[in-house]
Amino acid sequence: MTIANNEKKPVIFLMGPTASGKTDLAISLRQHLPVELISVDSTLVYRGMDIGTAKPSAAELAAAPHRLIDIRDPAEPYSVADFLADAEREIVDIHNSGKIPLLVGGTMLYFRALLDGLAEMPAADADVRAQIEREAEEFGWPYVHQQLAAVDPQTAAEIHPNHSQRLSRALEVYRVSGKTMSQLRELQHLQINAGNFSDRYDVCQLAIAPRDRAILHKRIELRFKTMLEKGLLAEVRALYERGDLHKDLPAIRAVGYRQVWDYFDGIWDYTQMTERGIIATRQLAKRQFTWLRGWSTSANTDLHWIFTETEQGISLTKEEIVRCALNFIGTRAI
Repeated sequence: MTIANNEKKPVIFLMGPTASGKTDLAISLRQHLPVELISVDSTLVYRGMDIGTAKPSAAELAAAPHRLIDIRDPAEPYSVADFLADAEREIVDIHNSGKIPLLVGGTMLYFRALLDGLAEMPAADADVRAQIEREAEEFGWPYVHQQLAAVDPQTAAEIHPNHSQRLSRALEVYRVSGKTMSQLRELQHLQINAGNFSDRYDVCQLAIAPRDRAILHKRIELRFKTMLEKGLLAEVRALYERGDLHKDLPAIRAVGYRQVWDYFDGIWDYTQMTERGIIATRQLAKRQFTWLRGWSTSANTDLHWIFTETEQGISLTKEEIVRCALNFIGTRAI
């Protein structure tokens, strides 16, 4: 399989909610297609965070290397802009080697930034942010979410009422600039020139998920409890005892890590921590589904769903799931 120089080069997106089977499918596709994998995950970038991020095992990475894994220390924030620069570099490198980039992960913001670009946002304002945090302390983060929804319902719909960091930033952008994130993104989208991602690459978009949300919830519960059995507490304790990390860092705010961190802070007992970790992961999956539903209805998006069971509720085998993906990719002449 070769890539013609006079055509748009192919790129495959493989998206889906947490615990949906993205990694297994990506690794399997590598056995059938000349692809190299790029991780699209805001937590897999961090070193020393393996169990709680469901990072591919050493054996899996040896068989199917993932780019953009273990590239940051947890003390170093990793931004969307960082990802865009890193992903573009890796995509070019993979194409230059004659292969196809397969971007796999659940950080939907990263996928959207690739397709739509990164809007120019105003610089952070410490005074405005402090005021928002005082409001949250007095009235709660759901109140801040209501304030955001009043001025920017589109962005508010994408952010969970308890996601304090993103809520604070979205409201801060409006109070600093007088424009909402939605308005700034739309303005940026209108200014995209002919050199944007979709014009440069032929993007094949796949999403994998169960048809029945209850199946995913069971998977999430089982996976979180398995993480605890494999040593998640010890993993987070090592981070907790470093002394240079705190729970406001993006790495420590990751689902699962912040609940265990609160357990070490004495906020929750073990049972409460476990329940909250499972609930937080389910909420993450719900947000990911929300993004993907919006993606599916976008006028310029050709997203193909791969469901892991039939309409009658019969689970597909690993081979059947791979065949579904290959059938769609084949229709794109990749």
